Amino acid sequence: MEHRGRWLGLSCVALLAVLVASVALGARAIPLDVVWQAITAPTGSETDIVIRSLRVPRTVLGLLVGLALGAAGALMQGHTRNPLADPGLLGVNQGAAFAVVLAVVTLDVHNLYAYVWFGFAGALVASVVVFTLGSVGGRGSTPVTLALAGAAVSALLHGLVATMVLADRQGMETYRFWHVGSIAGRDYTTATQILPFLLVGLVLAVANAPGMNTLALGTDVATALGQRVRWTRAVGVLAITLLTGAAVAACGPIAFLGLVVPHVARAVTGPDYRWLVPFSAVLGAVLLLSADVLGRVVSGDTFEVGILLALIGAPAFIVLVRRKGMVRL
Repeated sequence: MEHRGRWLGLSCVALLAVLVASVALGARAIPLDVVWQAITAPTGSETDIVIRSLRVPRTVLGLLVGLALGAAGALMQGHTRNPLADPGLLGVNQGAAFAVVLAVVTLDVHNLYAYVWFGFAGALVASVVVFTLGSVGGRGSTPVTLALAGAAVSALLHGLVATMVLADRQGMETYRFWHVGSIAGRDYTTATQILPFLLVGLVLAVANAPGMNTLALGTDVATALGQRVRWTRAVGVLAITLLTGAAVAACGPIAFLGLVVPHVARAVTGPDYRWLVPFSAVLGAVLLLSADVLGRVVSGDTFEVGILLALIGAPAFIVLVRRKGMVRL
């Protein structure tokens, strides 16, 4: 436990450092004393506006989304018993995409803040459908039925989205902008919209962790030990839906974060979900904000964080897969 606590503490220190870097660094670096003055005693200068209106909201949103996707990834891989699973496997990404495009095409919605609500509603409905389909048969959901139902629903929604965007130019433009995955161009309103869902999702994720340790022994063993398997899975799916749905609705699908981070966390914490879930959440925020800062410094915001994470995450995940000990659940 001391070993795990030390690593978690170091991760929190790294998170604090990357939070500071996210506010201070970018296309133009700003000294820390100027950053502090802009936050505590703004004078209305151009630098104050950049920090208070652009960088701080972007950093806050990146923190929330990173925490959400990291924790959701750990739960998703545990509930499906699939080391290649990511939070979008429950149909969350495609559900959100379908709702956003449908709102643009049929309701003529063009407001970013409205996208968040439509995206979250679509993610929630898609997850409910997947969980319902995965529970058909009377024995409740299993890792296999959840994965199969999620793949089927995602494929169906992907086809519907493709049909709509090909038939509507405005839908295509909106989908292309949203689908790239970005935390830029959002203000505090977006963060406050998703904050309640993320807080509830994180609480449920932590509460779900002890049950996940029991489920890891197998459904029959968990039942024999008195674990309410259906309830544990339902709470886990709800947590994943709230966390991923809110994050995807606000920023679009951000690839590889929820896939890679749990593997790194598991190498440090082992299979105990009481440590794995919070450690994955912290590492998710560190990775997302680090990628965002790197993109701003290197390209001046040319690369959105979703693109940069895909470029970094793909080779990193190949390395992780080759180290077999890190992908066993």
